[in-house]
Amino acid sequence: MRLFFYVLNKTEKLDTILTEFAHNGISGATVLESMGMARILSHKHDEDELPFLGSLRKLLYPEREKGNLIFAIIHDEQLKEAVNIIEKTVGDLNIKDNGIVFSLPIDYVKGIIDNGK
Repeated sequence: MRLFFYVLNKTEKLDTILTEFAHNGISGATVLESMGMARILSHKHDEDELPFLGSLRKLLYPEREKGNLIFAIIHDEQLKEAVNIIEKTVGDLNIKDNGIVFSLPIDYVKGIIDNGK
């Protein structure tokens, strides 16, 4: 099993991703509202305090104040499908602003109903 994370910048795509997850047997995801470090710092400091903020501001999309963090416990074999769903919805993850995905192995879990798997 794996702990799967996706940092979603394009929050308007959240429903589509979750629906596709459900249709493909990926269930039990949790979604949190999130904000990246650069965005937080740019709100709290000006360019005199942190000179690199000027260049960071150019990278930030002002219409996207917040993002989402989706995480779920998945089976190892579901990892590729989860990434395929995400890239089908938001585009290639190697392209700027399409988000970040990563997973970690789980060595112990209790309390999950496994629906026959």
